[in-house]
Amino acid sequence: MTLALDRQQQRQVVEQTRRANQVALDHPALQARYLDANWAIRAHTEHISRHLRDLAHGRLRRLLVVTPPQVGKSTLISEWMPYWWLCRNPRNRVIIASYGSQLAVKRGRTIRRLVQEHGWRWDLALEYGAASMVDWALTQHGGVKSVGIGSGVTGSPGDLAIVDDPHKSRAEAESVRHRDNVWDWWSADLLSRLSPGAPVVMVLTRWHVDDLAGRVLAQDGHEDEGGLWRVVRMPAFADDPNDPLGRPLGAPLPHPKIDPDDTAAAQAHWEDKRASSSVRDWYALYMCDPKPVEGALVTADLLRARRHQPCPATPVKHAVAVDPSGGGRDLAGVIGGHLGDDGRLYLTHDRSKTGYSDTWAMEAAILAAELGAEFIVMEKNYGGDMARITMRSAWDTMRRLASGDTRPDDDPALVARCAELQPGMMPQIRLVTAKKGKLLRAEPIAQQWHDDRLRTAAYLPDLEGEWQTWQPTDPLSPGRIDASCYLAFELLPIPGAEAVVSSPVGVRRDSVAGRHTFGRPRIERPGY
Repeated sequence: MTLALDRQQQRQVVEQTRRANQVALDHPALQARYLDANWAIRAHTEHISRHLRDLAHGRLRRLLVVTPPQVGKSTLISEWMPYWWLCRNPRNRVIIASYGSQLAVKRGRTIRRLVQEHGWRWDLALEYGAASMVDWALTQHGGVKSVGIGSGVTGSPGDLAIVDDPHKSRAEAESVRHRDNVWDWWSADLLSRLSPGAPVVMVLTRWHVDDLAGRVLAQDGHEDEGGLWRVVRMPAFADDPNDPLGRPLGAPLPHPKIDPDDTAAAQAHWEDKRASSSVRDWYALYMCDPKPVEGALVTADLLRARRHQPCPATPVKHAVAVDPSGGGRDLAGVIGGHLGDDGRLYLTHDRSKTGYSDTWAMEAAILAAELGAEFIVMEKNYGGDMARITMRSAWDTMRRLASGDTRPDDDPALVARCAELQPGMMPQIRLVTAKKGKLLRAEPIAQQWHDDRLRTAAYLPDLEGEWQTWQPTDPLSPGRIDASCYLAFELLPIPGAEAVVSSPVGVRRDSVAGRHTFGRPRIERPGY
């Protein structure tokens, strides 16, 4: 009786193990957590894992994953995912490629170890005598081949290809010859070795706008535009209202070594990376949005030279400039600054926001109250008098909250911000019309950077990032550049400004109050 009971218990244990093994095959992250208690599933790795499952079920053929460094993407995609794939498809050959053969072999060695330690759960076993770490096989004839990019991909056709970090460093990514070599390897060597319909996963940290990811997207297109590639992009801070993780704008990306509930720690981690990185590296590596620099109006070196903290001049006149957004998904530029007694314009604040008019107008109102701004200059091309009405409404709401007159439906965070303000009279609202194209507006202001008449008196990485990367041929509308241009046209006497932007009252811009004319008569502009 005891022996029979023991056998029944054994059968139950075996059945429970079998079921657990099958459940673990749902997606790679789940299997990783099942086999390694120290492997942490975070929202971003689970999201990536579910796309890998779609790949296995044939719902897509090309997957591109872009995240900041050191968040677990390569471990998941280049180690756990191939093992998971072989557990489901033991006859498949997997090709793993990286910038160097040593890293690729390391990935292959890890997968081989997983087969040795856990393969029995899914009937996986190494082929007898399979001692090679570069190219090994299973008894079912599947296996893994590890290659460095640039090396020949010989042998059996690949049924799955994983390309992990095709560019080793910025120096390599900056080299046109290196990028061409990587592309030739991709096109001639790797793709030619794939079985019909074989899926491909590419995972990388972006270095350059023309890196391998940039080239394959340019050639094959995005899935949502009818192309081949499904793109999973998760930057350090959410910058899209349709963030794949559902994060609000500005929310940090989770990190495997930070508790998922400790948002403050994640925020501090990415802020530390931001503070210790150049603007260009921050956008490329951490925001997953590399920017071109060739042909930009100003350089990173110039912007660093024009950054002065603390401000060396006494403020003469404060102002806020706004480039309103055309819709809820567009970025509205909100820039604050002052004219110094040395005749230079100092940019001090960047409160640019993505969102509808109530969002950017409130940011502009709060900033104007903080600075004691004498006027708010706004571009009216896409809003007309509605821009003025929106700004007045935001000022009235801000002043109401500052006085302690709150309502149940008021946002608590906004109430707290406004409670610290002591707003005076509402600044004048000056509407300007952009008469020329963006390039013609930006070029005169870029010249002010070069002539040392425009400086920053704070660390404004997003503003500097736009200035040092925006190209005259770029169809996108950089709100921070536009707002800083409007501020400069209002506060600095710039020759030819009348041909670029105009005010609705027809007063000569070089005689308007707000111009530091140093001895010339100052004519007050009518109020608004």
